[in-house]
Amino acid sequence: MKKIFLILFITPLLLNAKERIIALSPAINEILFALGAEKELIANTQYSLYPEASKKLPKVGGYFSPSLEKIVSLKPTLVIMQENNYKLSLKLKRLGIKSTIVKIDKLANIKNAINKIGSIVKKEQEAKEIIKNIDNGLNQLKNIVNNKKILIVFGRNPKLSKNVFVAGQNLYYDEIINESNNTNALHSNRKGQPILNMENIIACNPDIVLLLARDGNDGLSHKDLIAPWLELPISASKHKAIYINSHIYAGIPSDRISLFLEDFKVMLEDYRDKNVTD
Repeated sequence: MKKIFLILFITPLLLNAKERIIALSPAINEILFALGAEKELIANTQYSLYPEASKKLPKVGGYFSPSLEKIVSLKPTLVIMQENNYKLSLKLKRLGIKSTIVKIDKLANIKNAINKIGSIVKKEQEAKEIIKNIDNGLNQLKNIVNNKKILIVFGRNPKLSKNVFVAGQNLYYDEIINESNNTNALHSNRKGQPILNMENIIACNPDIVLLLARDGNDGLSHKDLIAPWLELPISASKHKAIYINSHIYAGIPSDRISLFLEDFKVMLEDYRDKNVTD
């Protein structure tokens, strides 16, 4: 009788036990907070800075260099990571620590990751709401302007002679452009990050250029970053359609994609309202 009582007493505790999760990327960290599962998050990485409470959690290293020793010392029940940490997942498995790998390169994969993490922390409805917000944001992009060539550029580039990193067909930015009924100015099947020089940029001849340039300490203003683009013989410079998004979330594929979509919508509306016709 005593054994039966213990089983009945312990079973609910096990069913209601919280995970002890370590998030190995800023995006995964943000998704967990957005789902309302922050109480199950015990650590994250160096650049997991949003929301504010993220800064107070123990750090287990950087995105590409998490410390196995620190992870193990925190006694997690689950480590959630991206594909770049696959080898680490094998080491954790040998130590008896569970891990889950999520892909967040394309929109479908980002939504799947949100659903998967939501299921793990028993926040399925919250995951559905996040995905609904993303889908609504995508729908609102349609038919503001059509058939324009858009180039999305990463980083702060005061010179355009070489090493200009842009969004190719391998990332969700390309899908966002397509969802807006426009096209990526760069057509490339490269799996790696496309890098352009000035000649390549001119050949692309984008109608709109969006610079994802997080504010830095290099002394460069937005005007400084836009200036070299205005000197190029491209449609975007002709119509002064060079835009900057300096928000951190613009480079993080989490629930905050919905914020980036709103910014993208405002950019398209501004372009439309200039009555640009080619």
